[in-house]
Amino acid sequence: MNPKVNWFFEKDTHWKEEYALLRRIALDCELTEELKWGCPCYTFKGANIVLIHGFKEYCAYLFHKGALLNDSEKILIQQTENVQSARQTRFTSVKEIVDQVDTLKAYIYEAIEVDKAGLKVEMKKTNEFPMPEELKTKLEEDSDFKAAFEALTPGRQRGYLLHFSEAKQSKTRIARIEKAMPKIYEGKGWNER
Repeated sequence: MNPKVNWFFEKDTHWKEEYALLRRIALDCELTEELKWGCPCYTFKGANIVLIHGFKEYCAYLFHKGALLNDSEKILIQQTENVQSARQTRFTSVKEIVDQVDTLKAYIYEAIEVDKAGLKVEMKKTNEFPMPEELKTKLEEDSDFKAAFEALTPGRQRGYLLHFSEAKQSKTRIARIEKAMPKIYEGKGWNER
């Protein structure tokens, strides 16, 4: 147990018992406990294997390379269509976790083996994400804006593409692009300050 992570397990939350059990399972698999993204993250020789996090309706294990796991028990969930590598297994009670302890440990050990083998998820390239027409038009009209957008890291570009594309109406996409322009000129992602 890493004392820097204890606060996460000590805080008063609806998932306190579930978190404690998920922690015990991960530590039983001889993983190293760290704090990443404000959550307990369990690593093997520095590689992220599984993370514990919670939401209003459920708590979860997030397997960082879950897309590469066999998932013979069909317990892994892709959070959204845009999540490429990670997969969750969700819980709403201690009983659900207790019923799956052996399966969860097997998945953790498989995730360790995936990492040892050096397997990587084949990520979509930025140009494989759809670009809204409104953004295409803006890039064609404004060469400075095009240069600033193309200077962004691929991850930041993808973030903007997803953010702009989520809007259902053209006027909303245009408004999002206009609002994002100062950040794009600064080289920042859409959710960066």
